[in-house]
Amino acid sequence: MAEPNSNTAGRPRPNYLYSIISVALVLFVLGFFALAVLNARQLVHGLKEKVNLIVELREDSGAGHLQEYLSGSAFVKEGSVQYISKGQAAEMMRDEFGEDFLKLDMPNPLYDVVTFNVRAAFMAPDSLRNIRAAILKQPSVSDVYYQESLVNEISENIRSLSFIGLGILLFSIVVAGVLIHNTVRLALYANRFLIKNMELVGASWEFISRPYIRRGAWHGLLSGLLASVGVLLVYLWLQNAIPGLQEGNNRGLILSLAMVLCLLGLAINAASTYYVVRKYLKMRVDDLY
Repeated sequence: MAEPNSNTAGRPRPNYLYSIISVALVLFVLGFFALAVLNARQLVHGLKEKVNLIVELREDSGAGHLQEYLSGSAFVKEGSVQYISKGQAAEMMRDEFGEDFLKLDMPNPLYDVVTFNVRAAFMAPDSLRNIRAAILKQPSVSDVYYQESLVNEISENIRSLSFIGLGILLFSIVVAGVLIHNTVRLALYANRFLIKNMELVGASWEFISRPYIRRGAWHGLLSGLLASVGVLLVYLWLQNAIPGLQEGNNRGLILSLAMVLCLLGLAINAASTYYVVRKYLKMRVDDLY
């Protein structure tokens, strides 16, 4: 027994700092990708709520009752209801297409309209058809228009991107788990003789594994905290570089992501440590060299 002890005494101690930093980098990449996916959903949410619905009013009918109806509807984005008279519409068209758009001797062919945006949850073809049917029942409404082809295209693209994003995210989690496991295995490689010697002197597997698992869990938690700080700093920098990211309150999103990274680092590190220690305990002494 003295010879193995003398051999292990001269071996280098495992570099846990390298292990913590390596795991933190893996979690940082995973966290940054998850943040990008979540913010992409937020940007898509905003894009949905920018699609205009145009309600054409009947001739000489007031818009007050319709505006009140729309403002109180659950499907309407708050503050998006806007009345545009046919005179205002003519001025807008003239600014867009030039002075020759409407001749002075021609009557204004446009109608008074009310425009609004729907909430993102209602931006689906079936929901929009139901909304259109409900608005058409109002006595002052002549017709309701929206770009149905654009809505269908947005819905299809969002559905495809959601599946692709989910698949890539799950694949990234698997890759992160493999990389973290290999990092833990390399960190414990220098302790393989110590682990085996403790078994040879009569220590139980649970007694041997417990301190390593506890330390692995702590290192994983620390790596998760470092990764969370890194993701937060990068996100704050991106907020200044990309003004669109400043919309909405993302504190809850960042906090939830930080908790997930910490728990993920803790769980993967602890599980990998348990597996590696048990692997060394099952090996014969000669196989450790």
